[in-house]
Amino acid sequence: MCGARRAAASPSILSKTHVAAKKPKSDKSTVAAVRGRKGSAGGPSARKLWEGFKSIAGTIAIFLVFRTFLVEAYRIPSPSMVPSMLVGDWLFVNKLRFGPHIPFTDVNLPGYADPQRGDIVVFVSPLQIDQPWDPTPILVKRLIGMPGDTLHSRAGVVHINGEPQRQGYAAGLPGSPGDAIDPLFDWQKRVQLKASRFGAAPAQPTLDDWGPIVVPEGRYWMMGDNRYNSKDSRFWGFVPRENVRGRPLFVYYSWNADDSDRPWPALTDIRWSRIGHRIK
Repeated sequence: MCGARRAAASPSILSKTHVAAKKPKSDKSTVAAVRGRKGSAGGPSARKLWEGFKSIAGTIAIFLVFRTFLVEAYRIPSPSMVPSMLVGDWLFVNKLRFGPHIPFTDVNLPGYADPQRGDIVVFVSPLQIDQPWDPTPILVKRLIGMPGDTLHSRAGVVHINGEPQRQGYAAGLPGSPGDAIDPLFDWQKRVQLKASRFGAAPAQPTLDDWGPIVVPEGRYWMMGDNRYNSKDSRFWGFVPRENVRGRPLFVYYSWNADDSDRPWPALTDIRWSRIGHRIK
């Protein structure tokens, strides 16, 4: 009987031992499962955030490189280049052509061409002392005088090295009178030729009558096509080569910004015929 009792007790002991042995394994599995769930919940989310950040940062970097070195958008705010460009035109400018400018430095990278007479050019204006709130704005004008050129104007006709040029692209539009005098013209008196084969310089430069003036090396003479509505080199002088920023490509958007009578003209008075217009 004792033997039977021992035999009966023996399976009970083994069973308890077996359960006790399995219990720690079950606890470890539970902890591992919990940790696994936490890892799977946090890991993919962190990775998704990081991947999203890299994607956004990469997009911004590509945009900044594109805008700095290749093409940038500009808006035309004034009628100085009518009819080539109208108030309300939005256009893309090729910055690579004349050499992109590195922001916050005085460094210009080489381009694949140099500005030529007749080009429409985007540039940083020389100092304009009459507008201290924006003394060096970004402007767009037509390049009239190259380094070494002798320029003068009589009765509104510009002469380059003695050769008369067409009288502006919008000379007939209303604007300031040709004999208008401005204190900003006085800088010309310091550089105009007192005597030359083109005649003496006028005592007082006006919109129509100025020069002869020789364009210095590394400088350009810029004028608006709309000569009597343009503040240009007659007012603030020569443009250094390093100020040049690019050449306009085409109009990508345009709306009647100067005399529209419609509400929300940017949306309701779009110049559809101007979109895609190539700037020449």
